[in-house]
Amino acid sequence: MKTPPSGESTGLLAILTALLMLWGHCEAAPALPDLGLQPPKVITSPGPEFAKSTRGAQGVPAIERAASGRLWAAWYTGTSPRGVESPFSYVVLATSGDDGRTWIELKAVIQAARFVHTYDPCLWIDPAGRMWFFWAQSAGLQDGRMGVWAIVTKNPDAENPTWSEPRRIANGIMLNRPTVLKNGDWLFPIGLWRDNTGLPNINLDGHDLSPYTKKMLEHDLGDERGSNVYRSRDQGKTFERIGQVRIYPTRVDEHMIVERRDSSLWMLVRTTWGIGGSSSTDGGHTWSLGTKYMEAKNVANRRFFIRRLQSGALLMVRNNGPTNTRSHISAFLSDDDGVSWQGGLLLDDRESSYPDGVEARDGTIYAIYDHQRYTLNRQEKKGVGGVMMAKFREEDIRAGKLVTDGARLRVVISQLRPDE
Repeated sequence: MKTPPSGESTGLLAILTALLMLWGHCEAAPALPDLGLQPPKVITSPGPEFAKSTRGAQGVPAIERAASGRLWAAWYTGTSPRGVESPFSYVVLATSGDDGRTWIELKAVIQAARFVHTYDPCLWIDPAGRMWFFWAQSAGLQDGRMGVWAIVTKNPDAENPTWSEPRRIANGIMLNRPTVLKNGDWLFPIGLWRDNTGLPNINLDGHDLSPYTKKMLEHDLGDERGSNVYRSRDQGKTFERIGQVRIYPTRVDEHMIVERRDSSLWMLVRTTWGIGGSSSTDGGHTWSLGTKYMEAKNVANRRFFIRRLQSGALLMVRNNGPTNTRSHISAFLSDDDGVSWQGGLLLDDRESSYPDGVEARDGTIYAIYDHQRYTLNRQEKKGVGGVMMAKFREEDIRAGKLVTDGARLRVVISQLRPDE
């Protein structure tokens, strides 16, 4: 083969180099990380930027109790005084070693990436004694996909437990703890808000999102939207979505599952008109057409809490106010799997919402809820930003008043402003 003259060879090399450079510039830029899928920071030594004095609101709490009696509480918070709904919120974990008399806050803070909403915590001790700390993440306020995340500790009795790395479990939100069935299955009530016409709602107008755009952060998961049921058969190693309920209109699901005495499953769902119900006889795969279980203004579009107690009775904690306001958090019992309810122990007659609860081995019940989660609402009303607890037993509920030793109401776990 004839070798080209040296000048011609140099020219060919220059052309080849230019073409390579042009090809490099034409290559697609690396994809940006998906904001909502980025693991958050688990801060176990939070700085002063997370102190109560920096918060404007807090609420939507969860509670759990370790075998030793150590209590754990979690809620979410942010700087806005109007309420907890904010793209810049974070989750706080607190603990008490003296049965809730005093609390140590900031045992951990869950803070996601900038422009990622961290919210709706849930605490749960599984049958093996591990405590799961769940929360939701969403790019912006609600990106339409959301996501349930968790960390786990093997020692919830310790004041400073060691946590696993954050792990994303599923699309959606799980505000309420899982249900363990008689056959050992774990069922997780994870919702994707099907009837909420405001989704997706990034709610970051006025903020520079570059290099992202609002369109890049929005998702529509179609038929995956609904009151979903996830199952784990290997103690939380893997999860699968096995069923779904749709009860119109839900807006936000916040559903819960209990196993009836006949082994059927009963799901209750928060709706705009009250509480809807659905049943399953095949372990959560298929569900009956949703029906109206409880329709009233004092339960419409409000979170409630329901669990099976050790005695076999069902416990429900919900708003029971005389008017269409979030007030009069009360506890009820059912001995016939929800056909009827007895008692009605008033825990707090003030503005209050979002109850959660746990039962100790000795039958003591601990309920948590928020009281005026804002410090200054949209109507310019001042609030206290309170996270509250009540301690009672079945006997107190049935009597409709405190009759047992050690029962306490309106215990302050955390509060941003003093009561006026």
